[in-house]
Amino acid sequence: MTLEIITADVLSEFRHGFFTRRGGASSGVFEGLNCGFGSTDQKDVVATNRARVAQAMQVDPLALVGVRQYHSTEVVTVTEPSDARPRADAMVSATPGLALSILTADCQPVLFADAQNGVIGAAHAGWGGALGGVLEATVEAMEALGAERDHIQAVIGPCISQAAYEVGPDYMDRFLDDDPENARFFVQGRADRVQFDLPGYGLKRLRDAGVAAEWTRHCTYSDPDRFFSYRRSVHGKEADYGRLIATIRI
Repeated sequence: MTLEIITADVLSEFRHGFFTRRGGASSGVFEGLNCGFGSTDQKDVVATNRARVAQAMQVDPLALVGVRQYHSTEVVTVTEPSDARPRADAMVSATPGLALSILTADCQPVLFADAQNGVIGAAHAGWGGALGGVLEATVEAMEALGAERDHIQAVIGPCISQAAYEVGPDYMDRFLDDDPENARFFVQGRADRVQFDLPGYGLKRLRDAGVAAEWTRHCTYSDPDRFFSYRRSVHGKEADYGRLIATIRI
């Protein structure tokens, strides 16, 4: 099966893609294109999957750079190929030939580009990172490389949608404590549960930062044939789950 890559017109100046799970070498619960070394999948198979992504991005596998994500607001600036994977949740670069990559399985993968100034970024934004400011931190790091925020385009890729994202009232309270207007991203669910609009919240944070932003409108939880989902794996009592990759290069 060939790779399936979701792209966005606003990022067309740069080679990029939100890769689905199709076209990979993994099997079992990881069937398809699992690109996460943090999973319990076979490491050589994950390396094969990542090599396929690197080929699609037209870079050497070492130039498909990533970070060790931990739901933070940390951003690193990348200037050369490396497999070091520093602890962070976002990357920026102005170096040709590097492909910045983010792994997700329900959280928001966000790709950024300032085509006029030749600066790119990639961020992993779960609820904690988004609330903490990882998206704004990525924009600021891009500005440090010469980007201008009114020229930056940001695209949120496949992530969990509001219809599938049930959370507790304590979760909502954290958002309301930060800004009472965040109530608009929650709707009533079953009993005391509420449904959170993660991509809607991400779009609001990006637009408030002065960045043009859109969502591809794909829900990871609701489409098991195309996407891995952490929450779906928990509901299905599976031992582990695959990781999707999103990447952009100059």
